Formats: sequence, C-alpha cells, structure tokens
Amino acid sequence: MSAAVIVFPGSNCDRDCKVAIERSTGEQVQMVWHAETELPTGLDLIVLPGGFSYGDYLRCGAMAAQAPIMQAVKKAADDGVAVLGICNGFQVLCEAGMLPGALLRNSGLKYICKPISITVANPETRFTAGFEGQSEVVMTQGNADGNYFADAETLARIEGEGQVVFRYVDNPNGSVADIAGLQNARGNVMGMMPHPDRAFEAELGSADGATLFKSIYAAA
Repeated sequence: MSAAVIVFPGSNCDRDCKVAIERSTGEQVQMVWHAETELPTGLDLIVLPGGFSYGDYLRCGAMAAQAPIMQAVKKAADDGVAVLGICNGFQVLCEAGMLPGALLRNSGLKYICKPISITVANPETRFTAGFEGQSEVVMTQGNADGNYFADAETLARIEGEGQVVFRYVDNPNGSVADIAGLQNARGNVMGMMPHPDRAFEAELGSADGATLFKSIYAAA
C-alpha cells in the first residue's frame, strides 16, 4: 500500500499517523506539506491527521480546507483513493464538503482526552472489514470540537445509506445519533473523531487502530 499523510501548520499527529500506518502495515508513508499542489502518484490512502491546523482560527478545519493540496486530495477521492480524516482531519473533510455535517464545540464545553469505546456501526466498509465480527473497539479521544451535527434530512440520508461507520458507546461530546465516524456515499472517504493512530499497539492500551489500517491495506 502506498500512503501519504498531509501536514498542515498546527498538525500534531502527522508523525503519529506515519508511525501507526508503517508499524501496522509494514509499508512506508510519505509526508506531504499543505502548500504542495500535487500528491505522489499511485497512492492507496491519504490521511488528514489530528491537531490544530492553522491554530483552529475561524472554525476548526476551515482554513485547512482551503489549502492548496486539498484540490489534489479532492481529485484523488473522486478517483477512488481512500481518504481518512482523523479528529482535526474529520473537521477538514466536513469543511471541504467531502463529508456531510459539521463538528461543533463539545456539549460540555471541555476538551476530552481519554480512551473511549466505540461500536462498529457498519462492518462492511474498506475501513472496518478487518474487525471481522468485533462489534466494539477502543481508541483514544482527544478534542474540544468533536460534537458531530447534521440536520434531520442529512441524518436520515446518511443513516439510510449506511454511512455511519462508528458510534460512541458512551457519548462524550453530544454528537447526534452517537456518531463517532462516517463515510461518504461512495465509501472511500471516512472521518472519525477517535484516534486509531493512538491505539495501534497493545502497549498503548489498544491495538484496534492497527486493525483499521490493516483493513485499508487489504482493500487497496
């Protein structure tokens, strides 16, 4: 699998993603600076990492969604390349119009950082097929703006089309319908708030994140 991680000013999980993917799959990962206008050729996966891109000014992910590299990311997604947005990356995908809905301030108005249990709402995606019947997984939450929101019409559509991929067991931030992660209608773009890059080895408290990366690898 050929993968790339996009690096924005303020990203703080870009190297975490690189290490997690490389240790999970044995493949090398390329880092791509936000100001680039082209991606490496032959990519199977593009990751938008967590952090505070552009300092979270305006809205989380709003400025990163306008970065030069995002046009290439959108084109790659249109061509069927898998795109994974984690935490801030999820916010960027929503701001860029690549996923429906928006991420709001946590309902408790506090930053949340802890291991968290999520259920696999759709096990038949390229991101979750490797869980093979494992209905609940553990990853790490770390955000202040992780409260997913969509209007009633949008929510009915994404629920009806199986776009919800993960749900919180104990909703920490007020996300509508307990949504922790969702994919686009085509099934090749996914955003999620919990961090698989912080849960890819047992020593980190969970290796479930590695299964997610391996699922993408197997589908490539």
